[in-house]
Amino acid sequence: MSACRTIFGREFSSYFATPLAAVFLVVFLFLAGIFTFSMGTLFERGQADLRPFFQFVPWLFLFLAPALSMRLWAEERRLGTIEIITTLPIGIGHAVTGKFLAAWLFSLFALALTFPIWITVSWLGDPDQGAIVAGYLASAMVAGIFLAIGSLVSAMTKNQVIAFVVTVVLCFLALLTGFPVVLDFFRGWLPTDAINLIAGVSVMTHFTSLMRGVIEVRDLVYFATAIYALLAATALMIDWRKSI
Repeated sequence: MSACRTIFGREFSSYFATPLAAVFLVVFLFLAGIFTFSMGTLFERGQADLRPFFQFVPWLFLFLAPALSMRLWAEERRLGTIEIITTLPIGIGHAVTGKFLAAWLFSLFALALTFPIWITVSWLGDPDQGAIVAGYLASAMVAGIFLAIGSLVSAMTKNQVIAFVVTVVLCFLALLTGFPVVLDFFRGWLPTDAINLIAGVSVMTHFTSLMRGVIEVRDLVYFATAIYALLAATALMIDWRKSI
């Protein structure tokens, strides 16, 4: 665990050593405000809740999470430092976990900075605070799974642009499969069990379930299992690629 903490500390501090952190936070907060108050018509709805904000969160992280994750391993591979990391007396799994947790904590920090929106809604009315907490939990899980996808893709290439584009596409597909229009398309020629399987692996399905304010174990297990599997695949990919 000390090795994991070392990697985590180095990676997390690196975000604030460059303008990346400021740019990411400003863009995230600016878009969050635009989507919530303008496109989400928070004031026009006449209802004090954060549903407009949470509805746009997956689409925010669709681009911002890949921007964070694209450098996790692609940069190490481009600079040749990945060989140093893999030869250190630490497990590859610890390195993968440390880097992922640093990126996840940074994204959670950005999410926490949206608290003025929560305060505004609470001041305007009497929202369901439990539903808001569940919405933030759902948002954190989406950020985590997108970063885990990005970590795996980043381990496959040394080009950050390629890592970014491929991660965006994969995250988009993970969201898209949960939309009714997509499921209705498959219903025309797939059995019900297959449709339920497609819906069950969709990020949007479990995100929407949590966003309703009902925290179910199956949704948390889905996110935890998916993140663990993606990080394990990342470690295997790095171990395989180091011999190439």
